[in-house]
Amino acid sequence: MSFLKKLFGGGDDGGAGGDKVLGTETYKDFTIRAIEMRAGGEFQLCGEISKFVGGEEKIHRFIRADRLTTADVASDMALRKGRQIVDEQGDRLFG
Repeated sequence: MSFLKKLFGGGDDGGAGGDKVLGTETYKDFTIRAIEMRAGGEFQLCGEISKFVGGEEKIHRFIRADRLTTADVASDMALRKGRQIVDEQGDRLFG
């Protein structure tokens, strides 16, 4: 059960402040955050895309199977993947 808690955000690895953000950027009115997700000794590609819609912040989290060796590489790849998702889906991401 502990594995499932960690997978779906129920673990306490993020501490009281929530998930550790590795990097952030604004792209086409969206905010993309690279989120630290450890997978053994590696980092799994994970991020969030958010945008204020009608005065409310909408958030979409994405997790990919890619395993990366360092936090810097994971951050770069997550931000790149976030831009790709925004380019492909735009506002439909929250629909």
